[in-house]
Order: sequence, then structure tokens, then C-alpha cells
Amino acid sequence: MQKRNLGYLEVSEIGIGAMGFSHGYGEVPSEEYAIEAIREAFAYGCTFIDTAEVYGTQMFYPGHNEELVGKAIEPFREEIVLATKLFIRPDEFGEDVTLYEAIRSHLNASLQNLRTDYIDLYYWHRVNEEIPIEEVVKVMRQLIDEGLIKGWGLSQVGTDLLKRAHEVTPVSAVQNLYNMMERTTEEIFDYCLENNIGIVPFSPVASGYLSGKVTTETKFEGDDVRKWVPQTASKENIIANQPILDLVSEFAESKNATNAQISIAWMLRKHPNIVPIPGSKNKERIIENLASSKVELMDDEFEALETALEKIEIHGHRGHIETVQNPFTKRISNEN
Repeated sequence: MQKRNLGYLEVSEIGIGAMGFSHGYGEVPSEEYAIEAIREAFAYGCTFIDTAEVYGTQMFYPGHNEELVGKAIEPFREEIVLATKLFIRPDEFGEDVTLYEAIRSHLNASLQNLRTDYIDLYYWHRVNEEIPIEEVVKVMRQLIDEGLIKGWGLSQVGTDLLKRAHEVTPVSAVQNLYNMMERTTEEIFDYCLENNIGIVPFSPVASGYLSGKVTTETKFEGDDVRKWVPQTASKENIIANQPILDLVSEFAESKNATNAQISIAWMLRKHPNIVPIPGSKNKERIIENLASSKVELMDDEFEALETALEKIEIHGHRGHIETVQNPFTKRISNEN
């Protein structure tokens, strides 16, 4: 696989989001299956793996996904870029505990779970407006200076917040919701390109909708975020958004590719600093997604796709959340 940069971190141009092995898409596979799937992704050429301390909380316990990822990557830890995410609440620090100490406690737990002594990319999972972002940024700078993390990032932010953070301590990557059906975050792209900041889109296949495998008859059971994602939860939206599926299918057929591969190839073609992290709990789908790197859209094909997308109305948006008062009480925190 080709390489791209997130700040100064070199990664495969497509990564994998590990969340689905612990949460978010119904019944999870066995630990053995999940570990094997991650290792097969690495063997294919994927060197960028994304997890978070909260993945698994809903079905298991905090740190479940990190533990699983840690076991999987142990044989090749030094050959990959490992990303995890921090949730910090205002009540975790104050007179007796500094913000640094609170964040360091989270980081220490993640390091133990992941069986490593450093994190390549450490995200603030959701910006909490009750915590001054400049103070968090200073802590990230200290963690970088101590060699505990190599770079840091933000999730679900717009340009204004990103600028405030980047001016204090350079940001390596922004992880935002982005796909053919959710494009409002494009306003941040120019700033990221100008400032050597990577863009890491989660849900690049729109929670599976763009794959064409979600229909009005699809049942989402148990712990499945697609129960509330607008494009998949509403039968009306599933039907109304058929034009975008028709468009993607047309290109997939012409390129001898799958819908999901066209969706990811389009994203790779947009900008050189975009590194999508499709998430799946299925080995075959993971390799299919990574193989999107082999699908090349020519200039005329990309322009035709872009023009057609601009004309299609999308029904149902998850929206773009820049700050939240309490990430633990927001439904949006359930996915990535």
C-alpha cells in the first residue's frame, strides 16, 4: 500500500478502525477472530490502526478494544502507527488533581491496555467546552516532550477550534465524520493542507449504507449504532438516498470494483492528506476496504463523480458536532 503523512507520522493510505470488534455493529466476533483479522490487515499492508479507551464500554468494559488491539499488534508494534483516544471529564481534575495528572492517568491505562510504552497518535476524542482547549493542548505538548506520545489530534472539530489548538501545539491529525453523504467537514480541508495536518475520516462508507448492502429489510440488533444513524435508521431515508447508490454502483461496475471501494477511492483522490479508517468486524470486508487503494479514478472519472454528487440531495444527516458539554451523555459518542 502507498504511504501518506499525518503530520510527521507516515501511515498506509488506508487504516482500519477497530471499534467494531468491541462495539457498534451488533454481535462481536471472538477475540481470536478479531486478532487474526487485525493481523491479516497488517499482512496486507495496513500500518495504521485506530482504537479508543471507550470502545467496548457498552458491551464489555472501558479499555476492552484497546486490550484486543494490544494483543493483536504486539508482534509488530514498532512497524505500525497506533492511534487511541482520550475522554476527559471536568470532574476528573481540580484542586487536588491537575489536568496533566488526570490525562496522564488515562494515558497510563491505555499504554497498559495496548502493551506499549508510547502512543503514536493520541486524540482528544471529543472537545468538551467546559475544559479550556488551550490547557489540554499544553498537556499534549508535555506528553510529546516526555516521549509518551509522538503526535496528537482532535475529533469532530471545525476550523476555528483547530486553529486555536494548532497555534499552541501542532496538531498531527483531525478525525472527523466524512463520506459522500456527510461533506460539511470539507471546510477544514484547506487549513489542514496548508498546515501539514492529516485528515482521518471515520465512517467513510456511511456506516455501510454506501456499500449497497443496507436495505429497508435490514435488521439492526443489539449494540448497533446504525439504529440511529439517519441514513440507515430511517426506511424513508434508505429509499430516498437511492440515487447516490445508483451513482456509486455505476462507477463500481465500470471500474470492476465494489461500492465501498469506489467510496473510499473517491476519498483518497480528494486530497493527499486524507487517510480513511473504514471499520468492520468482518475479515473479508476489511481486506476489501484496504484494496480500495488499487482503484484509481482518472481525472475525468473523478470530475464526473464530483459533478454528479453535487446534484444529489442527501436525506438525513448526522451533522457536525464541534463541542459538547458532556461527551458521555451524547449519543454521537457511541461511534468513533
